Amino acid sequence: SNACVEVKVELTLLGKEKEAGVKSANGKASPFSDCRPNGALEHCSDEDSAAAAPLRLYKPRDYLEASVCHVKDLENGQMREVDLGSGRALLIKEHGEFSAMGHKCPHYGAPLVKGILSKGHVRCPWHGACFNIVTGDIEDFPGLDSLPTFQVRVEKDKVIIRANKQDLQSQKRSKAMARCSAVNSSTGFSQVLIIGSGPAGLVCAETLRQEGFTDRIVMCTMDKHPPYDRPKLSKSLESTAEQLRLRSIDFLQAHDIELLTEKEVRPETLIILAEFESTSGLCDSLPKLMNYKGQDVRNVFHLRTPEDANSVARLANNKNAVIVGTSFVGMEVAAALTDKAHSVSIIGIEAIPFRKALGEKVGKAIMKLFETNRVKFYMLNEVSEMLGHDGQLKEVVLKSGKVLRADVCVIGTGSGPATGFLKQSGVHMDSKGFVPVNKTMQTNVDGVFAGGDIVTFPFPGRSNKKVNIPHWQMAHVHGRTAAHGMMGRPTEIKTVPYFWSAMFGKSLRYAGYGDGFDDVIIQGDVDELKFVAFYTRYEVVAVASMNYDPIVSRVAEVLGSGKTIRKRDVELCSLHFPRFTMSKH
Repeated sequence: SNACVEVKVELTLLGKEKEAGVKSANGKASPFSDCRPNGALEHCSDEDSAAAAPLRLYKPRDYLEASVCHVKDLENGQMREVDLGSGRALLIKEHGEFSAMGHKCPHYGAPLVKGILSKGHVRCPWHGACFNIVTGDIEDFPGLDSLPTFQVRVEKDKVIIRANKQDLQSQKRSKAMARCSAVNSSTGFSQVLIIGSGPAGLVCAETLRQEGFTDRIVMCTMDKHPPYDRPKLSKSLESTAEQLRLRSIDFLQAHDIELLTEKEVRPETLIILAEFESTSGLCDSLPKLMNYKGQDVRNVFHLRTPEDANSVARLANNKNAVIVGTSFVGMEVAAALTDKAHSVSIIGIEAIPFRKALGEKVGKAIMKLFETNRVKFYMLNEVSEMLGHDGQLKEVVLKSGKVLRADVCVIGTGSGPATGFLKQSGVHMDSKGFVPVNKTMQTNVDGVFAGGDIVTFPFPGRSNKKVNIPHWQMAHVHGRTAAHGMMGRPTEIKTVPYFWSAMFGKSLRYAGYGDGFDDVIIQGDVDELKFVAFYTRYEVVAVASMNYDPIVSRVAEVLGSGKTIRKRDVELCSLHFPRFTMSKH
């Protein structure tokens, strides 16, 4: 049967590390070492702007109780989504103990009952976020919020859940955060400046407050909007900044995180914390092909902002769209435009999209999906010139003489680090412009941390070789790690990189670090886009799937537990995988 793929494995997560001494990354006493959590343990919604009361007091009528099942209905290691009348909860049984919490992942609303339960946490089936089953706290990303938890008791063999009605409705909560109590102090180093409002910067700011940091936090960005969900830009072109918003201005103000929008940082600026965002880069050969009159090319976009995405959608309506580059962003835009545009053409640098990341077979199958949806592919070396007039691109001329009308053009050739402003700062950069950091995300300069797309960091999955992993999820991890480093409570990066894409209503999920893979072992039917692909270098280093949830989250759980999936274990198995034999690293 092709109904499901199941990897049966014994999952043993690493035990918690011993508490590190209160030292900063350079071995000196941390300037934040006296900070202790003093934030009220209230649940804050994104819209909470007051957040001044130390504790919200609930009355009995704010709660409801419901008998949800018989005590024997759940075996150890099982989960069930249960209905409490005015909301649902996730009921979990592990080691003979029941627990209950919100049933939807706060990130995109995935049903957690379809996720992976292992050693005290549940991993989301869609994008790999993890939640502690006792506290509901988010332990791995993506996403900012944690889950509400509910009281569970057993009476006369009935499992009874007592839940706060508001929590049952919201299905999410933010962790308790400290307030700023030293706005006017001049504590120097203890004030934090965050450059960039992406997930690394936002998670860093929130983690500092959650860890009890009570001094000033300033976040500055070139964007005009509060932090928003950038991965959705290429998948949902008509979404507004408001619809994509991750945190409201009210939320940031309530937690004393100052946001300065439309601000550019220069090299001479004092940098306390640097979190930089990558910028889309134009392939070297492209500008030579552009031949137009006028200064700005008004209908060529790099898709950095909601305004860019909205303009692309508007200009493509019943018109002709050209996408240059076969990056995930470029391909997602092409897929999103097929319903709107008269024609969509992709000009690729490589003959097969995603070949380097996903392998030839998967790349060809995805390319076929696009061609089935009337998308035409061309090679960049087939282009003779790109012609424009009055500041607008008009057409792309191929060497064959064929002309592609171009009413709107999106550059999707990948991105490079936007670190030019650091050239005179003393912060070290490598030859490609990336900023190397240590395991606490600190740069070569004391008190200067970096995270996100622009860093190379020691990755435990590759024996601490410094790598660049420009994933949205990984940027969250960097932000939290940097905050812990600043607070003198360094934590190791234990996450498994997790990435996703969506095209034509189909989701691709990917976990691990597959750079330099030498073989791809595929289970299922690639042509039907119902498959699991294992990427190997002697052992499995990454996995991708379409239409086989929660296999990627399951493999991420195994890799995250420090275990190895051997190549022969996936080579010899049938579609329903046998129990893997695992070995410790």
